[in-house]
Amino acid sequence: MNYRQLGKTGFQVSEISLGTWQVGGKWGDDFSHENADRILHTAIENGINFIDTADVYGGGESEKAVGRVVKARSERVYVATKCGRQLNPHTNEAYQPKALRGFVEASLRNMGLEAIDLIQLHCPPTEVYYRPEIFGLFERLQEEGKILHLGVSVEKVEEALKAIEFDNVTTVQIIFNMFRHRPSELFFPRAQEKNVGIIVRVPLASGLLTGKFSRSTTFGKEDHRHFNREGAAFDKGETFSGVDYETGLQATEELQRLFFPGQENLAAIALRWTLMFDEVSCVIPGASRQEQVASNLSAAQLPALSAEQMEGVKAVYEKYFKGTVHHWW
Repeated sequence: MNYRQLGKTGFQVSEISLGTWQVGGKWGDDFSHENADRILHTAIENGINFIDTADVYGGGESEKAVGRVVKARSERVYVATKCGRQLNPHTNEAYQPKALRGFVEASLRNMGLEAIDLIQLHCPPTEVYYRPEIFGLFERLQEEGKILHLGVSVEKVEEALKAIEFDNVTTVQIIFNMFRHRPSELFFPRAQEKNVGIIVRVPLASGLLTGKFSRSTTFGKEDHRHFNREGAAFDKGETFSGVDYETGLQATEELQRLFFPGQENLAAIALRWTLMFDEVSCVIPGASRQEQVASNLSAAQLPALSAEQMEGVKAVYEKYFKGTVHHWW
């Protein structure tokens, strides 16, 4: 495993880390702590030392699983969680320091930790990034020893640029993958200037970049890839990175022709592509079973992509996506 510095946190984190949105498969009543434990232990045993969760994942069950496993391990594992998405309605007006403080304290109880290594605002409305009192709250929580660092998870590049104007924002979590290139243009250099860590999420475009989906693939009714393609429940940019499914399949097929024969694990190649950008601190693919952890980790063993391959990916993006999704996020 290779490790990179997570911005001004000073943490040295595994470049392939773990996101826990889908740990244990379905959420809610079907959450499996046994499966979650297997995934988390496998990740840590193979050198992953940064785990990203959120208070809304499984109604707090994901946080409980992460806290339980991390406390059982001797290794130093950095825990990042998020707050804000429990607000209903999820509006700018609902974001109040008292409510956010309550969420942070609830996360500490869920995980059984004395302090949260990294707390992140969880994709708040754009207006929140213009409210200094919100960011000031986390300075007080830091002084109280309840958190070590503050980060943000964003939908849009513009939100990321605004967030890092606050000096106590140490990291930004953002969607970046072979189908979503825009963050690298302006935000990455600006984040590097300010020593802000970049955490890449949705690196496989909700599974499209595994190369395992087809026109006949179906998703369960509780799966966001079934119900959120048009953004009915939350930002559609979170589902397939906002690209049209059919177009995504066509682009994936072209990427497979670019890399095959040779490397047949498109998911690993897609993760390796994100790590070609030095500004990226880590990428947090998810896993719903421990075998997927091993697949994700294989990306760290791949050689660097060639200049020709990088240009090939860029050409696919420009052909299929730049004209339709580039300006959205």
